[in-house]
Parts: sequence; C-alpha cells; structure tokens
Amino acid sequence: MNISAQATHTNIDDDERKRMFRRRLDAIGTWCLPLLVLVFTLWFWDRLVVWNEIPHYILPGPGRVWSTLVADWWLLLDALKITMQITLLALLVAVVGGVGLAVLFSQSRIFEMSLFPYAVVLQVTPIISIAPLIFIYVDSRLAGLLICAWIVAFFPILSNTTLGLNSTDHNLRDLFRIYGASRWQQLVHLQIPTSLPYFLGGLRIAGGLALIGAVVAEYVAGTGGIGSGLAFTILEAGYRLNIPRMFAALLIIAVAGVLIFLFLSLISHLLLRKWHESAVKKEQ
Repeated sequence: MNISAQATHTNIDDDERKRMFRRRLDAIGTWCLPLLVLVFTLWFWDRLVVWNEIPHYILPGPGRVWSTLVADWWLLLDALKITMQITLLALLVAVVGGVGLAVLFSQSRIFEMSLFPYAVVLQVTPIISIAPLIFIYVDSRLAGLLICAWIVAFFPILSNTTLGLNSTDHNLRDLFRIYGASRWQQLVHLQIPTSLPYFLGGLRIAGGLALIGAVVAEYVAGTGGIGSGLAFTILEAGYRLNIPRMFAALLIIAVAGVLIFLFLSLISHLLLRKWHESAVKKEQ
C-alpha cells in the first residue's frame, strides 16, 4: 500500500510539473512569438526598401518612420488627444445608451420588436455614406464627429447586453417569482449579473469601433487647423507627400486601438476573475 501510494503521489507530482511547464511555455509564447513576428516584419520591411531602392516618398523605411515620429511627436500628440477625446466620449455615450436601451428591451418585448430593427439598420449602413449628411444637419463639428463615432460603437453594446439580459436561466427566474421578487429585483440581482460577461464582450468590440468611427468621421469632416485629429494629419501628410508622417500617424492609431482593447480586457478580467468560467480557467 505504501509503495502504491508513493507511486500515485509521484505521478501527481509529475503531472503538476508538466502543467506548470505548459503554462510557462504558453506565457513565454504569448509574448515572444508576437515579438518575433514584429522583429521579422520590421527587418523585411527595411530590407525591401533598401534592396529595391524605394524612395521615402513612396515607401519609407521603419527607421525613417521612427525618426519622423520622434521629430513630430508634439504635433501627433495633439492630434491624438482630439481623436481620443471623440473616441472616449462616443464610447461613453454608446455604453449609456446601449445599456439603457437593452434594459428597456428586456422589460418590454413591444419596445424590442419596435426599435431593434432600426438599431440593425444603423449598424449595417456604412458610416462613410451617412457622415456627410450628419455634418450638413449638425452645426457643431464636435457633435457631428461624436454622432458618427457613436453610431459605429453603439450596436455591439446594445446587442450583446440585450442577449445577456435575455439569457437568464428560466429556472432561476421561476425561483425569484416563487419568492415574490419584483421585476426590479430580478433585473438587479439576476439579469444584470448574468449579462455582465456579454456586456464586457461587446464593450471590447465597441472600444475599437469607436476609434474607427472617430477616424472615419474626421476623414469626412476634412477640416484642419486647431482641433484636428489624426485623420486630418494623415490627409495633410498625403497632400504634402510626407509619407513618413502618414505612417507615423497610422502607427499611433494602431497603438491607441491596441491599448484601448487591452485596457477594456483588463477591466473585463478584473470583474469576472472571481466567478465567471471564462476568467477562472485562465487562472487555473
């Protein structure tokens, strides 16, 4: 019996070591593999420019893009502030409006059947086609940009939150009714906690879409001077054939989008790590 128990204990230790080794490999791969791909891409980009002797006003090398980013840092930073202001405001309005309307849909089937198709229409209509009309009818440029970005970011939050609110276990709903819970108590203590993972998933999507909507809106607005964002910086650089600045602005937009996604993913993990299966599995 002692020999058998010792063998079993040894097997358990070996399995635990294997799991720890796999987790370490996954952690290393999560960071190292993307970095290796990035390094190879930059190297190939630089060699492609050098080997083919491509002029910088057609395709600048990564070194020239970096030097332009450093030289024009304050100009690009001011433009980034404007773009991020529009993005975050649009995301905030999308969260408030999307969650509020989703709660209304969950409480009234009539409202959901009446209004949800129009939300779908907003989602499937290309923002580039309706943005000119928005700027015609809205006097404030800031309000026009905000509306365009909000339209793009609104639907994922509305649809995901509505799905989450309607995905409550019917047995739990019946249990709440048996104990005499009001509709408000069911919403606060049952439906909202159930819908939280759905909402956070929609929020991660909406964060990137809000940035896309803000950039597209700035393209359509096409006004420069004080208060112009990264999109106009790209347009102006294109007119001047300052292609390195275009690449630098595009790089900043990409990095901003990644940071938004990582920040929202962190919020999602912090809110779900103690109880939801999707986050608990990551810690095991």
